[in-house]
Amino acid sequence: MRVRSRPSPGNLTRWLWRVALRHPEIRVRVTVSAVLAALVLSTALYVVLLVLLRRQAADDQERDLAREGRRVVTEIHSGTLGPRVNSPDGGLQQVQDGQGRIVSATAAMEGRPPLRFPPPSSGDTRSDGRTCSVDAPRGRCFQIVVYRAGVGQGQRLVYTLAPEPGLLPRPLMAGLLALGIPAISGLAGYLTWLSASRTLRPVDAIRRELDEITATDLERRVPVPPRRDEVALLARSVNATLDRLEQAVARQRAFVSDVSHELRSPLTGLRTELELALADPDATDLPETLQAILSNTDRVTAVVDDLLALARLEADRDFTREVVDLTELVDQEVLRRPRRAQVTVLSEGPVRVNGGRSELARLLTNLIDNADRHAERAVTVIVGIVLPATALVEVIDDGIGIAPEDRDRVFERFTRLAEGRHRDAGGTGLGLAISLDIAEAHGGTLVLTDRADGVRGARFVLRLPALPPG
Repeated sequence: MRVRSRPSPGNLTRWLWRVALRHPEIRVRVTVSAVLAALVLSTALYVVLLVLLRRQAADDQERDLAREGRRVVTEIHSGTLGPRVNSPDGGLQQVQDGQGRIVSATAAMEGRPPLRFPPPSSGDTRSDGRTCSVDAPRGRCFQIVVYRAGVGQGQRLVYTLAPEPGLLPRPLMAGLLALGIPAISGLAGYLTWLSASRTLRPVDAIRRELDEITATDLERRVPVPPRRDEVALLARSVNATLDRLEQAVARQRAFVSDVSHELRSPLTGLRTELELALADPDATDLPETLQAILSNTDRVTAVVDDLLALARLEADRDFTREVVDLTELVDQEVLRRPRRAQVTVLSEGPVRVNGGRSELARLLTNLIDNADRHAERAVTVIVGIVLPATALVEVIDDGIGIAPEDRDRVFERFTRLAEGRHRDAGGTGLGLAISLDIAEAHGGTLVLTDRADGVRGARFVLRLPALPPG
């Protein structure tokens, strides 16, 4: 026959702990943890209550023993004590004289040797305690109370004892208290499950909504619980992330559309020139055709280079930084190649910043090239430091300027105003967007404003955190 053993509390605790560690759901882990905590605490409380019950039983029994002892002392004083101590409930009592001889005892103690337990000290009439070294029935260890009656030759010692209470002196009460352990643990688990389920219900709603969101419906948002708790903060963060994602996808789609549009023109020009040359080789002016092909190739190369620069800035802004003198860098970029307009650099000395040399060089080149393309005759570059610790670079041209309503648009990708397209058909429309990204990557700003002297023209103002002079 197969016998099934009943699981012990230790095995149950280990099983619950394994469930808490392995189960993926948070509510299960939290519930099991709460049950384990309640089980441990209720068990500890049960043990404490058992100790208190046993102590109370011991105190009650000591009072009973003292009462029986005082009754015998009263009989001694009244002279009514005989050779047998009357005990209706079969108690254990023994009376000895001053020499330790037994003079009276209850029926259960007759024939037993004299008890050996320390009598009351001088001046006291009672002593009590616990002993396991006496010869008495019904137990091994006993609670004992000793009274002294009389003095001198008539002194008597009254010993009253009883087996000390066991581990469960009140089994019914102990059994009822034991039922509280699973009841408390179950109640704690049930309440924790309800609380966790209610707390995680908004999380389930957020998860379901996220599962249904795709790249085609990024305008959807997850529900935000009315309570101002961690779940609500999570929902707001998710919605903010979806906002940024929607904007990024929109920018990407516009970027792809603009790229395809910008590359289509030079590629179409290349194809047209090649098709004309192949259709009638003899009538084709080869140098002129090659020059047109080279011009369109340069156009494609410029767009690709600018796209790569933008991609690098968006992918990694932790480029190598060093101390850069903006005055020196501006002089180098101005002298690097001839310009259509006259470029004048005004500076009172070194202006040092911490940044990427190649990135800052590209930013300054874009600004100077843009001013050179749109200037009538002159471009002025002013480099200096303004308080508090800000490096300032102004690039000013004497062109027709840009209307206030268009000044933010010039920093958008592939944006070229009508006047700009007329005067600079070869521009990519990415230079100012790249310049703005580089400025922001260095913790600075780039804006387009009116000229300070009131003369027409464009004035680009670059501000970067400056290093102390040194």
